[in-house]
Amino acid sequence: MRLVIVTGMSGAGKTTALKTLEDMGFYCADNLPVLLIEKFAELVMNGQSEKQDIALGVDVRSGEELPNLEIIIRKWRENKYPFSILFLDSSDEVLIKRFKETRRSHPLSRNGRVEKGIELEREKLAFLKKEADQVIDTSRLLTKELRHELENLYSEADGRSSMFITVVSFGFKYGIPADADLVFDVRFLPNPYYVEELRFHTGTEQAVQDYVMQGGTGEEFLKKLNDLLEFVIPKYEQEGKTQLVIAIGCTGGRHRSVTIAGEVFKRLTESGRYEIRLEHRDAGKDGGK
Repeated sequence: MRLVIVTGMSGAGKTTALKTLEDMGFYCADNLPVLLIEKFAELVMNGQSEKQDIALGVDVRSGEELPNLEIIIRKWRENKYPFSILFLDSSDEVLIKRFKETRRSHPLSRNGRVEKGIELEREKLAFLKKEADQVIDTSRLLTKELRHELENLYSEADGRSSMFITVVSFGFKYGIPADADLVFDVRFLPNPYYVEELRFHTGTEQAVQDYVMQGGTGEEFLKKLNDLLEFVIPKYEQEGKTQLVIAIGCTGGRHRSVTIAGEVFKRLTESGRYEIRLEHRDAGKDGGK
């Protein structure tokens, strides 16, 4: 279990950082009152809360309570509490540009110039930057690059990806899944629907699988599909995508798509890199084709 205080300059990417950590399994809370932060963190670190990584967002919105955080941090350091501080920074020029582009006011310059708000914010957060275990300058970082930096810093998985993949079988007669990212049509494979003793069984059963995979076409398709997925999944990760839905379809979603989806799930699972879920959306519906 880890506790990370996420802080930094307004407009430097704290919201993106918290969302990224949340995707990585952290429980994230933003802008808690400072005194509640102390109580909450102590409960967590004393084992009185659920065993889960925690990320707490703190910034100048804490107002007059913010200086109290310096005292709390000093106390935690002395007591050797296992926590770290992530500080997100950016140049004044970039911060000003970001505020102008989003047309949002700086929290310390509601009725004044953004420059003055940034200057005052730097003064108020100076102690946090000094105490930070990690400082990331986002001036030249794209959102996907910041996410990659955070994954490198906080991912505990050994060689594992943060991508969550859902493999879903479906029937075209019932429509393509609305959330599908990749759709593959396997209606070219042998169809068990036309075999009376297999018609009302599904692709989760060995007899149906054997029929679908006969002749070698199914195996050849799986090899080519596997090559494609090995190529495109890392590309999606580089773009900052954290969830991918791979949809495999046949006519009724009962035989061929279920068989192939099961094999895709098995092969991706064997890679050991991804968290994967398998869903047969239409397998329990009528016999279809």
